[in-house]
Amino acid sequence: MTVRALAVDFGGTLARPGPSPDGATVAAALKELEATVVPDGFAAVFEDAARQVRQEDRAGGIQSPFAEQLARAADACAAVIPDPQAATEAVFTAVPDAFVDARAAATLRRLHASGLVCVLACDTQRPETVRRRTLRGAGIEDCFDALVLSSALGVRKPYPRFYDTVVEKAGCLAEEIVFVGDTPAKDAIGPYEHGMRAVLVTSGPRPDGLPPPVGVIGDFTELPAYLEALND
Repeated sequence: MTVRALAVDFGGTLARPGPSPDGATVAAALKELEATVVPDGFAAVFEDAARQVRQEDRAGGIQSPFAEQLARAADACAAVIPDPQAATEAVFTAVPDAFVDARAAATLRRLHASGLVCVLACDTQRPETVRRRTLRGAGIEDCFDALVLSSALGVRKPYPRFYDTVVEKAGCLAEEIVFVGDTPAKDAIGPYEHGMRAVLVTSGPRPDGLPPPVGVIGDFTELPAYLEALND
């Protein structure tokens, strides 16, 4: 079967993951916003709320909006955040996003130029505007025909609806998609069980329990050679 599309993970695959926002950074960003009231102690309250939301999300396979973390913290300490969307943008402008590897970016441009549909498929707290800004800065925003982000979709990998959306956005059959990422359960086993081909990016040995059809490469830059061999 011809490969027509790539679904590509972000952090750990194309980029070095960026930090999660800590309470002090969030508090400082919010204080710059008009009509926002951030009392003393907000930083610690936010970190507790964020930890609780992340635990619930992982247990349920969902991705709550970052604004939910802000809302819970605000309710717990009488903070006032009148515009949660503006607050989210402000926080993730203050917190660096992942750093895209230049060699990976060049490889992606080459693959997209070859005619492959490319879909960014990743779990992230960051809103699409922030992730697009990062992609634009790395010169690869136009390489992606679609973005599937857990922050926008509301579910995380390996939840089936995430993969359904990847297939929909790719615009082809699941078996014509190669999913590439660095987390076995989310980027290899999950996509494979959903009917896609999968390639795991890892510098270590092949993980136990990985289905035999799933490929393994040491770095994203090895993907063109892997695809060429797959099509032979």
